[in-house]
Amino acid sequence: MSHFFLRALDRQASLAILALLVLAAVVPALNLLTPPGSALHLSTFTVSLFGKYLTYALLAVALNLVWGYCGILSLGHGAFFALGGYAMGMYLMRQIGSRGVYGNPLLPDFMVFLNWKTLPWFWHGFDHFWFAAIMVLLVPGLLAFVFGWFAFRSRVTGVYLSIITQALTYALLLSFFRNDMGFGGNNGLTDFKDILGFDIQSDATRSVLFAASAVALALGVLVTSAIIRSKYGKILIAVRDAESRTRFLGYRPERVKLFAFVVSACMAGVAGALYVPQVGIINPGEFAPANSIEIVIWTAVGGRATLIGPIVGALLVNAGKSFFTGWLPELWLFVLGGLFVAVTLFLPRGIIGTLAHGWSGLRQRRASSSAETGTDAEPRLPPDMPAGSKYEPAAAE
Repeated sequence: MSHFFLRALDRQASLAILALLVLAAVVPALNLLTPPGSALHLSTFTVSLFGKYLTYALLAVALNLVWGYCGILSLGHGAFFALGGYAMGMYLMRQIGSRGVYGNPLLPDFMVFLNWKTLPWFWHGFDHFWFAAIMVLLVPGLLAFVFGWFAFRSRVTGVYLSIITQALTYALLLSFFRNDMGFGGNNGLTDFKDILGFDIQSDATRSVLFAASAVALALGVLVTSAIIRSKYGKILIAVRDAESRTRFLGYRPERVKLFAFVVSACMAGVAGALYVPQVGIINPGEFAPANSIEIVIWTAVGGRATLIGPIVGALLVNAGKSFFTGWLPELWLFVLGGLFVAVTLFLPRGIIGTLAHGWSGLRQRRASSSAETGTDAEPRLPPDMPAGSKYEPAAAE
């Protein structure tokens, strides 16, 4: 296992992981150790906002694993993100106890309001953090496994698979809006108090959540890089580029795609679990198909099939969203649509993909130019000179 991850540490992955680990240490320090009047001080609001961006970046990395490297355009990854968020939200609701509006030590406030008499069976166990952490991975992973098992075995591909994934998240949206589902209905889960016994609103807790988001994103990069650089990763890319030929070579593309789809769903669930305590709410709106489409835009803008492109895209687009929705909120959707069209037409490889392609082309041109001029070639010795002699051409008369 250690050898598997060590192979993932190429230059790009190592730099990205190092940068994220530095952020995990520096940003909390600037929030907790610098006085509020200092120019270096970061407010708790800013830390939480950046932490939310990092969870979005992890979500984009998860989508990139299946879209960029496997060719599966999933328009339902918002569902896995929301399910992970609900798992964490259920744990946070159980931590409120008798401090709720109605003071019921067992039932959350929305259940008391709806005259529920007992706690539903699927809420049991969420008073323990370890159980919630398992559900964060298990629920999205199990849904992805069941969905992928039937979809990939049926050889559903292309736009048809994208539509089915969008239908999946829309069905979950309608289900979670119902009050009798036991997840808070339209209002969702909110009014969180504690996480692991610490005040969720305190500066220290917010900084720790930011650091956890940065570390989780670094692990997401590591896992993605390890998968792509392994033998399985080569088969994954082969399935993306020539599925029929890969099948004829004796591989089972449905199994290859299923593994990547489940891993991607688990990563999205972790992103959702880190998102909820930082924003303070989870509701059915997170299942909206438009949210899943936005994830695709982040990945496309940054550059799919690149390791850090989805991170760059998620950070840039969401920073732009925060700016435009505060300055000209009515224009944001037009800006987002225009950005996607512009990237599709002029930067089909995305920002990072275009830069990498340009740098690779520049190196090739330099190598070709050096080969033509002979600057990199050693002068050949005449056949009558012994090896190791220094050959100096005669000066022209």
